[in-house]
Parts: sequence; structure tokens; C-alpha cells
Amino acid sequence: MFLKEECFRLGSIARLHGYKGEVSIFLDVDDPQEFKNLESVFVDIDGKLVPFFLEHIFLRNKGFAVVKFETIDTEKRATQLLKSELYLPKDLLPEKEGNDFYDFEVEGFLVIDDEFGEVGKVTQILDLKANPIIQIDSNGSEVLIPKQDDFIRDIDWDEEIIYTTTPPGLIEMYLGE
Repeated sequence: MFLKEECFRLGSIARLHGYKGEVSIFLDVDDPQEFKNLESVFVDIDGKLVPFFLEHIFLRNKGFAVVKFETIDTEKRATQLLKSELYLPKDLLPEKEGNDFYDFEVEGFLVIDDEFGEVGKVTQILDLKANPIIQIDSNGSEVLIPKQDDFIRDIDWDEEIIYTTTPPGLIEMYLGE
């Protein structure tokens, strides 16, 4: 049995699709095409990850896909899964290259800026589609840095450090310095 800590959130079951148990799922990932051949997913049911096998998956627009689970064959059974979150084991994630990363991978990493020095630790990545933001806790104060290649100089995976080069004054703006 997989634990949530061993998995990543793939998306959620958004709505019914038809009356034969199909559902529309939202794939909350960078590239839904990477998951077009899914064979199974874990569905969060009452805090437990339950495996479900797929009969088929058809990708649609804007991150949506139509899915038919093997054991779900009625609208009534599919309705019970609505709004449930979907998970996959982290080892199924495609490898990222260079300074690219999955948001969950850098939570807790120390951020060190070329000009400012030690900023704080990453609390989360705010997934704003047009402009994702790295949220950092700097001794109780929030610092936000755009998640852009121009600002992320390097990542030391072994030491769990993100090295940044931010515009002058950006970090000081948050810290009142």
C-alpha cells in the first residue's frame, strides 16, 4: 500500500461523463501528454489511497481527460468518486533536466541569493499558471520569488539548496530592509 508521501498528486475527478461510469478528470500536471497511457491510479478515498485500473483514458483540452475505470460501470458508482484526488507513485514522474523540478521536490530547500545571501526555506510553490511563485519562509516573514529560469541559477540536490540571482531590492522589499 502506498502512502501519500510516496506519491504525487496527479489531479482530481471533476465530473461525470455520460451514464456508463465514465468520468472527466483534471490532470494538474505540466504536460498531460506524459500520462496518456495510464494503466492505473490511486484514488484518495477517506484519506486512503485505493488503486483503480483504467479501461481507457482519452485526453481532451486544457488538462482534462475522459477515464473509464474497470470496476465502475454505472453513473451511481462514478458519482461516489466525484471530487476525489488522484495520485501516482513519485517514481513514475518523468525525469526533469537541469534546473527544472517538480514543485514538491524543493519544499524545505534552503534558498541562497547571490546578492542577499541566505533567504530562508521553501514552504511551497504557488502554482499560478502564468507566473508560478516560490514561497519562502524567512524567519517568519514571507518572501516570494518568481519561479523563472532567469532567477534560479543552480540547484544543489545533495545539500538541498536553491541558488538564486534576483533583481536588486526584490527580497528586501518583503523583509523591509
